Amino acid sequence: MSGINLTNTEWRVLDCLWEASPRSSMQIAAELRRRVGWAKTTTMTMLRRMTDKGLLRCEEIGAGKSYSPLVAREDAVKVETENFIERVYKGSVSLMISEIASNQELSREEIAELYEILRRAEEGTK
Repeated sequence: MSGINLTNTEWRVLDCLWEASPRSSMQIAAELRRRVGWAKTTTMTMLRRMTDKGLLRCEEIGAGKSYSPLVAREDAVKVETENFIERVYKGSVSLMISEIASNQELSREEIAELYEILRRAEEGTK
């Protein structure tokens, strides 16, 4: 999974399919027109490219095609998060948390949630 590097347009298509799949090419085209204003041809080109790239499964259904993601959302998020932390914070999670905590107005609930996340992480390392 670490070799996957999704573009913004691939994320949009996958996001549509992560919400509901399988979907027909017409359903995907209609949804992406609504969300981002894509023309049908743009969607069809992306579906073909992503199928060729191994990101989507395409099945012939009668006269149409049906698509499902071959990439799990959780896997894509994990890879994207790791890439982001490496690129922006030189791999340092503590530097990222420090930056967030010092430059964002965190609510008490968000701070409590961060403490809970860190507590669970600490328990996992024992």
